[in-house]
Amino acid sequence: MSIDLYSEHTIKQQTPMMQQYLRIKADHQDILLFYRMGDFYELFFDDAIRAAQLLDISQTHRGKAGGAPIPMAGVPYHAVENYLARLVQMGESVAICEQVGDPATSKGPVERKVVRIVTPGTVSDEALLQERQDNLLASVYQNKQDQYGVAYLDINSGRFNIVELNTDEALISTLQRLQPAELLYPESFQNLFLLEQVKGGRRRPDWEFDLDTAKHLLCQQFGTQDLIGFGVEKAHTGLIAAGCVMQYVKDTQRIALPHIRAITLEKNEHAVILDAATRKNLELTVNLSGGIENTLAQVLDKTATPMGSRLLKRRIHTPVRDHNELNARLNAIASLINSQICLELYDSLRHIGDIERVVARLALCTARPRDLTRLRGALQALAPLHALLDEAADPRIKLICDQSPVLPKLQSLLEQAIIDNPPVLIRDGGVIATGYNAELDEWRALSQGATDILEKLEVRERERTGISTLKIGYNKVHGFYIEISRANSHLVPPEYIRRQTLKNNERYIIPELKEHEDKVLGSQSKALALEKQLYEQLFEYIAPYLEQLQLMSSALADLDVLNTLAERAQTLDYCKPQLTLESGIDIIDGRHPVVEHVSQEPFIANPVKLNEQRKMLIITGPNMGGKSTYMRQTALITLMAHIGSYVPASAARIGHIDRIFTRIGASDDLASGRSTFMVEMTETATILNNATENSLVLMDEIGRGTSTYDGLSLAYATADYLASKLNAKTLFATHYFELTELAEQQTGLVNVHLDAVEHNDTIAFKHTVLDGAASKSFGLQVAGLAGVPKPVLAMAKEKLKRLEQHESVIDEQKPTAHSQGQLPLEPVMQESEVELQLAHIDPDDLTPRQAHELLYKLKGLLK
Repeated sequence: MSIDLYSEHTIKQQTPMMQQYLRIKADHQDILLFYRMGDFYELFFDDAIRAAQLLDISQTHRGKAGGAPIPMAGVPYHAVENYLARLVQMGESVAICEQVGDPATSKGPVERKVVRIVTPGTVSDEALLQERQDNLLASVYQNKQDQYGVAYLDINSGRFNIVELNTDEALISTLQRLQPAELLYPESFQNLFLLEQVKGGRRRPDWEFDLDTAKHLLCQQFGTQDLIGFGVEKAHTGLIAAGCVMQYVKDTQRIALPHIRAITLEKNEHAVILDAATRKNLELTVNLSGGIENTLAQVLDKTATPMGSRLLKRRIHTPVRDHNELNARLNAIASLINSQICLELYDSLRHIGDIERVVARLALCTARPRDLTRLRGALQALAPLHALLDEAADPRIKLICDQSPVLPKLQSLLEQAIIDNPPVLIRDGGVIATGYNAELDEWRALSQGATDILEKLEVRERERTGISTLKIGYNKVHGFYIEISRANSHLVPPEYIRRQTLKNNERYIIPELKEHEDKVLGSQSKALALEKQLYEQLFEYIAPYLEQLQLMSSALADLDVLNTLAERAQTLDYCKPQLTLESGIDIIDGRHPVVEHVSQEPFIANPVKLNEQRKMLIITGPNMGGKSTYMRQTALITLMAHIGSYVPASAARIGHIDRIFTRIGASDDLASGRSTFMVEMTETATILNNATENSLVLMDEIGRGTSTYDGLSLAYATADYLASKLNAKTLFATHYFELTELAEQQTGLVNVHLDAVEHNDTIAFKHTVLDGAASKSFGLQVAGLAGVPKPVLAMAKEKLKRLEQHESVIDEQKPTAHSQGQLPLEPVMQESEVELQLAHIDPDDLTPRQAHELLYKLKGLLK
């Protein structure tokens, strides 16, 4: 609207209700405001228009502003979670404005205020979250040296981390790994193109990105004088980003956050680094089409709890180098396999559920009654769980048991306080168990005893009036009433006072019923108020246990991951990898974990041996022969070993790896103005600029996006640089057979190929890796399998023979384009004869007469 809605002049022209609305909305102009009015949350002005479009709800009008009707839309309060879920999925934020005053004592509009702001990165309601995915709030800051600080918080677990990055590529990779639901960045942020992949971008004022303010906010949150104990005090860019996250969470939640009690600095030297292209190409948790099918996570994730599932995905995306940690995980898996309790443990863990998020909602005081029953169920499941693990001798399993002790006092409190199957919300009562509080039981008894009185009163009035259909009812508007049909209205006693007239019935009240109504409604309201008070007290009783419950949820999530990896190892025939600090990778009978899982045919296992004598394998063979599968399975087996998982092989010895790179396949990135070849070269440059001798590099079909000679030259130079300068552990697949000559010129390079058999112009893939270069590419045979028409294949076969004999692919006898019109073919052939005659003539040897005769002869030939 053209008028300034938030000017004091405009506000004073509105009704008292709209004045209150505009003053509250002025503080939340950039987000939707859900303004509570009775049983609805209403939206006005532009919010109403926008909400009507986003939610497909009706838009009406209420009053006028500046002479124009005020748009209005609303959603019922009891269904608000459904609408919030839809808005959050669209990346929208919503301020929830509730009535906080007492309508009975308010002279004007009931006092209202915003009690919370729901944003995509800070939601904690179960209905608004995907249970098996992390929901992160992140912030990014760029300093004057073009270094980046990233902070990210999971408000549903309290995990708070920062990471400092030096390159654009590292920032892109980190954001792809985190996939934050919401990303905060300063107004002055320069490289906005780097943030395009994140949906929920939020510009924040520059003053929120200040180091001193960040340190003050974080020390205040953690109750410390400084941040030295967390090891983050020198990570200035990361701390500045963390300060913005902390400010944003305080602004939106408007409540204490006791479960956020530490901050951690991520360090590159602790992780096996994966760049953005590698995460995408290896299809770790998302496939190339954007779905979750046929990914590594789908094969491995058979976890019993959502929190275990989230932890497993985090580990898949953050493989670690610490062999002590990895061996601890592997030994724990071995212990679970040996004790043969995986299935029983799975059933026990199912009863634990998602207590990580339950604990977060308890800390935020937003837990619902069923959250308390889930926590109770988890505590009750601990004793049987410990009984299963009693005989485990593994140190990590013992530590998990120590970190998840039985808590009898808290368990007893929840057993006494909450009924077995409470309603979803506390607002209507019926949550606190009988026997927990004597006063509550008294009010409830009075209310229930009053029900007995009603039944007796109804029987008595039927007998007294002779109206057998007389009944006593109740509704919230008119209270208790005696309902009599119109047909019996002549039998109504004179002391009955008419309260309401309906189409076929009349409703009456008598003093005795009115007195009873006051007593019942009074006891019900007092019981409900006391029940809400007792419910809120439970949060206070649970608060001292929060830290212990957080530790417990982390330990049990770890156990869930270890147990599911143990079950996968048994079911899928995986082996325990041997981790070594030496250089190299030695895999016997390696398999692709996803392809073998979905393949209808038996998977052909293959070995991989990379060391100082075999630092690069140049892989040749037909398309569809299995080169990409062979390369990817090597990377996936290496990655699985670095998340502490058994691997699909007969045996595996994995040396020191610092990074995994993949350059497999490419497509246009038209949005960024990059062709297929440009994408390919960008990914290649990233590898050549960052790989080390401890990196595992997968290169597939380098140079295919340009001309043959350009591509061959680039592929040759790239392979040579990787082998001679970087000494990286490399799998290099190519169709350029000239590259196989590299193995003869340089030590450490070995040719291998994927076997295939040709028969009658068709091909059979053996998917077996053998030493030596492939004999041919089999491209025409693969084209035949794809359904290319036979005439096309026949011509291609003929041209291939000419090229292999170094002849021109153009047939000299074939008519050219200009000879196929009205001009006959013959003159073209005669012209060649003229040229032949001219080629044997030396003009200097001819007399004038001979030259004249020759000219006539040639002219005759042309005719």
